[in-house]
Amino acid sequence: MSITINLLAWREERREQHTRRFYTVILLLLIAGIALGSGVSHVYQRMLGAQEQRNVYIAAHIERYTHEISEAERTVLQGEQLRQQLTRFQRLLQQRTQAAQLFNNLAASLGEGVVFQHLEQRHNRLSVSAAAEDERQITEQLRRLAEMPGFDIPVLSEMVSDPQGSGRTFHFEVTLTQPSVSLAGSGVSP
Repeated sequence: MSITINLLAWREERREQHTRRFYTVILLLLIAGIALGSGVSHVYQRMLGAQEQRNVYIAAHIERYTHEISEAERTVLQGEQLRQQLTRFQRLLQQRTQAAQLFNNLAASLGEGVVFQHLEQRHNRLSVSAAAEDERQITEQLRRLAEMPGFDIPVLSEMVSDPQGSGRTFHFEVTLTQPSVSLAGSGVSP
């Protein structure tokens, strides 16, 4: 009698175990792959979020610094405008002082009996019309004006006797030796 061992059932069972193990390993690998993929995705999302926060932070600082730079440029421009305005004011103040000095010198040179009727300035030439009672006063006036600082020697251009005999009108020009000053008015009355 021979014993026959049927290994077919055993092989079939073993094949089913291998298949179950294979599917279990595949399932575990699939779960591990999904977990690993979601973990990597999560890490990348966090890194992306951190980078976006840095970008927002940098953009905010860039905007703030841009605003500060524009404020600084505006301040520099205002400073330059103020410097120009100050220069203009200083020039006007100097001209005003020179004009006042010019009138003070003219008034100080004014002789007795002489009246300035008209003053006109063109660049550094001053043209004057005046009235006096006689030639002596005219000569004295021209001499006194020549001695005043800021004036060159005056040149008499015209002398006219008053038809009523009450005096003489004379015109002369004098060169200003100070820098040119614009007179506020074109005429001066007694």
